[in-house]
Amino acid sequence: MMLPTHAFTGLVLALPIALAIPEFGTAALVAGFLGGVFPDLDMYVGHRKTLHYPVYFSALAVAVAPLALLAPTAATVAAAVFLLAAAVHSVTDVFGGGLELRPWEATSDRAVYDHYRGQWIAPYRWVRYDGAPEDLLLSVTLAVPLLLTLEGALRWVVAASLAVAVVYTAVRRLLPRIAEELFDGDVVSSLPTGVLAYVPARYLDD
Repeated sequence: MMLPTHAFTGLVLALPIALAIPEFGTAALVAGFLGGVFPDLDMYVGHRKTLHYPVYFSALAVAVAPLALLAPTAATVAAAVFLLAAAVHSVTDVFGGGLELRPWEATSDRAVYDHYRGQWIAPYRWVRYDGAPEDLLLSVTLAVPLLLTLEGALRWVVAASLAVAVVYTAVRRLLPRIAEELFDGDVVSSLPTGVLAYVPARYLDD
């Protein structure tokens, strides 16, 4: 799923806490947003493996949640929400497409790496690929309660992220062609090794 969808998921997970305990609202919402996007920071360094931990993030979230309930502070609440959002991100990517350049072709058997078992989890493809129409629908569904509830800067963040989601969905199927033009044989052969290491493998293999 695309990054705005994950960001909105993290915010929605934090929203009940923000409404129930307003003094921790900002901490929870910021942590939910950051936890929702954090795993995708591995986009150019082993995507869905380096920072995606479906088992370990889930275990940590379960371990930290009681601490946040028994000794609620901005720090404990933020830690619990961050870990929960990161866990949900890592798990829900399994229900999307694979890691191939054109995920709508469904040729990849890799969705998310399971470090606990030391193997890749195959994609379920309930959301066929990041930026699919159903992915946008999910983003919109998650964004609506946020836009109706949040105020100030966070509402603007949601609105801007939703705009990004709409544009990304509109151009998603054009991106592989652009990538092929950018990373054709001549370009790849001219890249320094240090730079090439950060080019996602799907741009080179496909």
